[in-house]
Amino acid sequence: MPSFLEMNPGLIIWTLINFGFFVFIIAKFFYKPMRQGLEARENSIAEAISNADKANTEALSILRESKEKIAGAQQEMMAIVREGKVQAEAMVRKAADEAELVKQQKLAESAREIERQKDDAIKALRTEVSTLVVDATEKLLGRNLQGDDHKRIVDGYVNELSKN
Repeated sequence: MPSFLEMNPGLIIWTLINFGFFVFIIAKFFYKPMRQGLEARENSIAEAISNADKANTEALSILRESKEKIAGAQQEMMAIVREGKVQAEAMVRKAADEAELVKQQKLAESAREIERQKDDAIKALRTEVSTLVVDATEKLLGRNLQGDDHKRIVDGYVNELSKN
């Protein structure tokens, strides 16, 4: 058998003593700082995860609030648009009503003016007709008409014209 495979009891004892000594030194001097470093690292990772969760929760809250504000702003905008549309329709209706009122007033005024002009024309025509009737009657009869004759003849012809 080769020499490196042989069991040497002295070497085993010294190896165990060396191992125990290194375990003692590592435990005495290096284990606490190494453990504290690992715990600090574990705590910083846990704190980072906690901070990330808080930031995520806060971001979700801000996102929710932003969406609510946007929805509220959209509703407000729609309300403003509806109100503007209603006001515009009211203004158009009011303008149309005012235009209709002005039109009716102008039509009534025109009708009154036409009636007045018609009455004036009828009066002028009656006056002209009565003058022509008197002149024609005087020429036919060969004499001037006086008072009652004149009035009776003119009224008769004017009434006859009014019927036609």
